[in-house]
Amino acid sequence: KYTYTGVNTLFFISSSQMFSNSDEAVINKKLPKELLLRIFSFLDVVTLCRCAQVSRSWNVLALDGSNWQRIDLFDFQRDIEGRVVENISKRCGGFLRKLSLRGCLGVGDSALRTFSQNCRNIELLSLNGCTKITDSTCNSLSKFCPKLKHLDLASCTSITNLSLKALSEGCPLLEQLNISWCDQVTKDGIQALVRCCPGLKGLFLKGCTQLEDEALKHIGAHCPELVTLNLQTCSQITDEGLITICRGCHHLQSLCVSGCANITDAILHALGLNCPRLRILEVARCSQLTDVGFTTLARVSVETDKCPLLLFLTVPWSLLWSLSQSLSHCELITDDGIRHLGSGPCAHDRLEVIELDNCPLITDASLEHLKTCHSLDRIELYDCQQITRAGIKRLRTHLPNIKVHAYFAPVTPPPSVGGSRQRFCRCCILL
Repeated sequence: KYTYTGVNTLFFISSSQMFSNSDEAVINKKLPKELLLRIFSFLDVVTLCRCAQVSRSWNVLALDGSNWQRIDLFDFQRDIEGRVVENISKRCGGFLRKLSLRGCLGVGDSALRTFSQNCRNIELLSLNGCTKITDSTCNSLSKFCPKLKHLDLASCTSITNLSLKALSEGCPLLEQLNISWCDQVTKDGIQALVRCCPGLKGLFLKGCTQLEDEALKHIGAHCPELVTLNLQTCSQITDEGLITICRGCHHLQSLCVSGCANITDAILHALGLNCPRLRILEVARCSQLTDVGFTTLARVSVETDKCPLLLFLTVPWSLLWSLSQSLSHCELITDDGIRHLGSGPCAHDRLEVIELDNCPLITDASLEHLKTCHSLDRIELYDCQQITRAGIKRLRTHLPNIKVHAYFAPVTPPPSVGGSRQRFCRCCILL
C-alpha cells in the first residue's frame, strides 16, 4: 500500500537517491507508474516540460497524455507557432478537455484543423485574440468536436455568420460563446446559432455593432436557460429587443447594455417584472435612463419579490447605487480621470470593483489614487502595460485584501547570436 503527500513528494528525495548511473532512479523503482502519474497530474505545463528533461523515464511520465487535460498557454508563452499546437494535440489526443490559446497570434486555421482532428473530446477552447483564424476553424470544430461547450472567439475579427452556422450544426452542446468584437456577425448568424443550441447559458456579444432588435428576439425565443448576456456597445438595439429578452430569459443573472444609448426606463421596468434572478446590471453611458427608472426597478422588485439579490449596478456616479465601475477598453482614460474617480463622494466607502483592463494610458499613479477606497475588493488590470508589480505591491500595503487581476507577459528568450538556435525556450522546443 502506498501513500503520498502531493506533488512535493517528487522533490524531497535527495539527489543521491533520485539520480544514479541507471536510468531507473530510486523513486521510479519504489512507486508504481499509476501513482507517479497521479503525482504528475498536479503539475502545470512549464513544470511538466522541466520534468520531461530529467530522465527518459520521467520524460515518458511527464508527456503522458493523461497529464495534459488542461492547458493554458496564456500564462506560459504567447508567441508560439502553429506547429506547437499541432504537437500538443498529437501528444494529448482524446485526453485534452480544456485549452487556452488566448493571445497566441501565430496560431492559424491549419494548426487548429489538426488540433480538431486529434482532440475530439475538447470541451473548453479559448481562441481569444487569435486574429489569424477564420470561419475555417469553426468548420473544423463543427466537424470534429461535438462535445464542445465553451468557446471564446473574442477579437477574432474574421469570424462571420458562417462560423455560427457551422457551430450550430456540429456543436449542439454549446453552453457559452464569446464573439465580442466580431463585428461581421449579424442577426442571421445569431438565429442559426440559437435555434440549434438551446442550452446556451452565456452569450458575449460586446462590440457586435451590426446586431439589431431582431437578433435579440431570436435569443429571447430560443434561449430559456440564458444566464449571462453582454451587449456592450451594440448601439442599434432598443427597448423592443431587450424586452423580448426579459420575457424569454427568466434565468438571466447578468446583463450588460453599457453604451446602448437607445434604451430607456422601460427596460428597467421589464427587468423588475421578468428577471427574478438578476444579480448584475451594467448600464454605463445609457444616457436616457433616469432616477425614476431605477426607482421603478427597485419598487417593482420589492413588490413582486423579484431581483432580491441585485449586487452590482454599473451606472454613472450621479445614479450610483452599488458599487462597480467598468472602464474596460476606455483607451483615453488617464491617471487624472482615476484621481477624480477615487476622490468622488462615494468612492471611499462604497466602491467595491473597478475594471481598468485595456486602459493603456494609466500608470501606477492611478493605483495611488485608489488606495483610500477602503471597500475596494477587486481591480482588473489586464493589458495595462504601464502598471508594474511594484505599483500593485504598494496598493496592497493599503488594501491588503484586494484581489488584483493583472498579467505580466513572460520574457521570450532572444535568439542566439549565431542564429543556429531556435528562438523558443526549451519548454516550447520540447512541445
